[in-house]
Amino acid sequence: MVEIAGLKGRLDTHNMLGNIKAMADHLEEGISIGQNVDMRNFGSETFNMVVLSGMGGSAIAGDIVRSHLTGRIQIPFLVQRHYSLPEFVNRKTLVICSSYSGNTEETLSAYDDAVSRGANLIVMTTGGQLGAKAREDRVPVVEIPGGLPPRAALGYSFAPLLTIISRLGLCDPPAHDIRQAAAAMRDRLNRFMPESESNAALALASEIHGTIPVIYAGQDHLDAVAWRFKGQICENAGCLAFVNVFPEFNHNELVGWDELYGLDTKFSIIILRDSKDHRRIKARMDIVSQYLETRGYKVIALQAENGEGLTRVFLWIQYIDFVSYYLALLNGVDPTPVEAIDYLKEKLSEID
Repeated sequence: MVEIAGLKGRLDTHNMLGNIKAMADHLEEGISIGQNVDMRNFGSETFNMVVLSGMGGSAIAGDIVRSHLTGRIQIPFLVQRHYSLPEFVNRKTLVICSSYSGNTEETLSAYDDAVSRGANLIVMTTGGQLGAKAREDRVPVVEIPGGLPPRAALGYSFAPLLTIISRLGLCDPPAHDIRQAAAAMRDRLNRFMPESESNAALALASEIHGTIPVIYAGQDHLDAVAWRFKGQICENAGCLAFVNVFPEFNHNELVGWDELYGLDTKFSIIILRDSKDHRRIKARMDIVSQYLETRGYKVIALQAENGEGLTRVFLWIQYIDFVSYYLALLNGVDPTPVEAIDYLKEKLSEID
């Protein structure tokens, strides 16, 4: 652990560790942010669906809400990662444009598309062009604190989002569940600290270090968690990772493991398991694990922590965020900068 502590001091120059530790606080603060948004424009409006437009860290908050609301919401909830909205978006649609910076070009374009269709709009942002557009158009703005990498602001993106959806009568009030999740995260925090002698996050990071993680989860409960895991490994740790879900990948990708052209030892297969997975999904996970292990692949099965609903989901997220953090240190990289994305944005800015 002394080595990790030294790496932390040398590499984590932007305090990503502090941001990960603060997520529980962000979740609780996010409740108040969502409760204080002026929603009078909506009156008794009814909607035929909810579409969240966002990218990256802003979109993953939508995915977690979508997954959580499965079986709890009576209308479709869609996360759209694109410049335009689906053709079925209309005046009965609630469109939530979420961009942490307020300058995400895809989300700005989707906002204009929503305006042109007469959709009901809400904006979530720290400001930027999106905040300015919304205020000019008198669109409700969920203003969240700035100064963080978008992926480190998940609590601020998630809690207000679920809170305003509840305030519109589309789901039950989430404040109790969010606070319960935050409390559980604080209770478990010490076991992931660099000085912890039984640090499961560091252990998993060490196990997958030097490999390309391929993450599989069931579609019903942990698909958004799996996508978060993949994104955090790519952005924090600066290395490739891939993700897919049961049962879909069993119908195509599974065959792709037959021939890796000598790269067999370069992959780690991580399966996220949940006690509430469909019984046939559980059976598929057992069979696939055995099949891949007999072919010599490293398969790591992770079981969901105790807890219900949002508590279980955010305990997962806390764990995988720490895994990605320690993997960054083992890779010798600062877990905050995303130079490749910055380069892409700079080049795109030069194109009309």
